Order: sequence, then C-alpha cells, then structure tokens
Amino acid sequence: MTDRDRPKDSLWVNPNYRAFLALQTLSALGDSFSFVAIPLLVLHSTGSVVQMGLVTGLTGVASIVTGLFAGVIADRVDRRALLMVTDVARCLSYASIPLVWLFATPMWLIYAVVPLAGGFAMLFRVAYVTVVPAIVEPGQITRANAHLAGSYAVATVGGPTLAGFVTAAFGPVAAIGVDAATFALSAAGLLLVKLRPVPKPMPTPASPSGRRGDGEGGQRIGVRGEFLAGIRFLWAHPVLRPLTVLLSLFIFLTHGMTDVLIFRVKEDLGHGDDTVGYVLSAGTVGTFLASFMVTRVRKSLGFGATWIGGTALSGVAVACFGLTESVPVIGALSAGMLLATGVTGICSMSLRQEVTPSHLLGRVTAAFWTTHYSLGPLGAAAVTAAAAGFGVAEVCVVVGAGVVCVALGGTLTGVARG
Repeated sequence: MTDRDRPKDSLWVNPNYRAFLALQTLSALGDSFSFVAIPLLVLHSTGSVVQMGLVTGLTGVASIVTGLFAGVIADRVDRRALLMVTDVARCLSYASIPLVWLFATPMWLIYAVVPLAGGFAMLFRVAYVTVVPAIVEPGQITRANAHLAGSYAVATVGGPTLAGFVTAAFGPVAAIGVDAATFALSAAGLLLVKLRPVPKPMPTPASPSGRRGDGEGGQRIGVRGEFLAGIRFLWAHPVLRPLTVLLSLFIFLTHGMTDVLIFRVKEDLGHGDDTVGYVLSAGTVGTFLASFMVTRVRKSLGFGATWIGGTALSGVAVACFGLTESVPVIGALSAGMLLATGVTGICSMSLRQEVTPSHLLGRVTAAFWTTHYSLGPLGAAAVTAAAAGFGVAEVCVVVGAGVVCVALGGTLTGVARG
C-alpha cells in the first residue's frame, strides 16, 4: 500500500506525531500570550506605534542574523535536541521580563529580550520544518502540516482572548510569564518524540584543487560553503526561486500589520485590551479553517493557483481594514486574511519539504526564510511610521493594494506552473 492509499487517519497511529502535535499546540497557546502582550506592553509603556514597530523590526533583524547559520546548525546537530535547547532559551528569555518587572520597568529589557527570543525562534522554526518529514511519511507531509496549522489555530483562537483578559486583569507582563511556562513544558515533552535518522548523502569526488564539491557529500567546506549550498539549491529551483522573491515583497508589506491592527482597534477606534484579544482570536479562526481546506484546495487547483489566489485574497482583506470602523467586520476580515495566508503558507512549506533532500532541508529552509524576511524589519518600520504619519486606514489600503500586485506578479513566474 502506498502512502496515498493509506487511510486518512493513519497519522494518528503514529505516537511520535501525536506527541509532537500536542506539544506544538501547547507552545502555540503560550505564543498567543506574547503575541498580544508584547505589543501591549510597549504601547502601555510608551504610547507609541512607532516603538511597537521598532521592537518588531529588531526582532526581525535578529531572525535574519540567526538565519545565516540556523540551517547549518539544523543540518549538523541532533534536531530534537536543537528544538529542546531553543525552547529552554525562550523560556528563560521571556521569564526574565516578569521577574525584573517585579522591581523595575526598564524598556531596554524589552529591546534586548524580545529580539533574542526572536533569534531562538528562528532556530526553532528551521528545526521544526526539518523534523516533520522525519516524523511522518512523504505522502503525509501536506496533511501533517495542515493538522499542525489547525492545532495552532485551535490554541490561538482562545489564546489571544484569554491573553486579553489576563492583560486587562494583571497586566501584559503576567501574560508573558505564561508563555515562558509553556516553553518549559514543551522542552520536557520533546523527550517523548523520536525522529527517523537523516539519510546520509552520497560522497562527491574531490575537485582538482583537492577541495570537495558543493557540500552535499558530507565534506567539510565551512559554514559559508554550507550556507551557500542551501542558496544554490533554492535559486536553481524554478518554483522556489520566484516564490522567495515574491514572499520577500509580501513580508515587507505585511510584517508590521499586527502592530497596525492593534493600534487601529485600541487607539483609532478607542477599544480596550480585551477587544484587541477578541479581534486577534477571530483572525485565528481563519487559520483553523485553512487547515481543513488546504489539502483539497491544493489537490484540485494545484500549487500555483492556490498560492496566487490566496495571496490576492489576503491583500483584499488588508485593504478593507482601512475601509471599516466596525470591530466585528475587522475581526471577520482578519479571519479571511489568515485563512488565505494559512493556505498559502502550508502549501509553501509543504512544497519545500517535498522537493528538498533531507540533508539540505535545514540550509534551504534557512536560506528561504532569511532571504524573504530580510525586508521585514524595514517593512515593519516603514508601515508603522507611515501609519503614525498618514493614518492607519490609508496605510491599510495601500498595503493591501501592494499585496494584490505581488499576487499578480506570481502569474508571470514559475509559481503559476508549480
């Protein structure tokens, strides 16, 4: 029986997959607390959307710098151990905020800790992508990613609402402490997950100069050469290459939109922290729906039409943020946006896992994310500064139109034929 012929529930007989899914659900629940609490803590302390964008931008810079070597690390070391180390590091980083806040409220700690945690998050995300194919069978990758995205959505549907209540009752610092605790539990639980070993690549002959080839034969060519092996594979692929360029533009436009959305609900429209939690929770319903739809949509439409259509729909939703003052409508638009980006994101990650050799997957993933996140910090700073200077509503319309143009650009590339 082939992977495609196995029962649809075959993933659930895999104990490693079940444990991994449960742990990532727990971690997602904790992440949703910081997702709400960090911007609110900055806003409470400074009252500035620009400062919110600065923290987001610095976190993006830390992710980019980490991405330069994250793939090399993920392909060199035990990947499960790497996941555990990054969980422990983020636990300690976030736990330092509530501990210090008992005695003082130094904003410099936010600027130090949040980007540091962002760097460890990049290491975790790269390792996370590499372990999914080591837990499930090749024909189950898209379905497994859909389940993981669905569990993330389930956790974060209630998470932002609960985080809003915790923040309103005890302050954003308490919500950050909850996130730290979930990282500790996740690190301990990963001891229950076993991974298949990474297949060893075939050796390549030495070059006339005595140096080995491109790093795909287990030879020692240095960190720079190993990182470039991921870049070379990525840039040679007819779909991954244009997809990386288009996603770089997409991230530039949308990286600061969470800060802008929070500012719109709280400052423009005058609602409280709990309303912010409601809006963000409504948005994650879209991710949950995407997990049910993505396998069927990709199978019926193909990768290209799914990615282009989903990106265009997300742009329309962003533009509409600026055309309404109704909080329920903004929540529905947030759900629509995350539905669209959830489908495109699952498809994108699954394609990369399917076409990349296992021993290169960490480096290709790191190269992919480092490249398309490189414009994220600039985008977050530019979008939040524009929102402060010209108004949130106007910026949402412009950003949404830009995202639609990115989607249309995909019709002229190999993405359309993917």
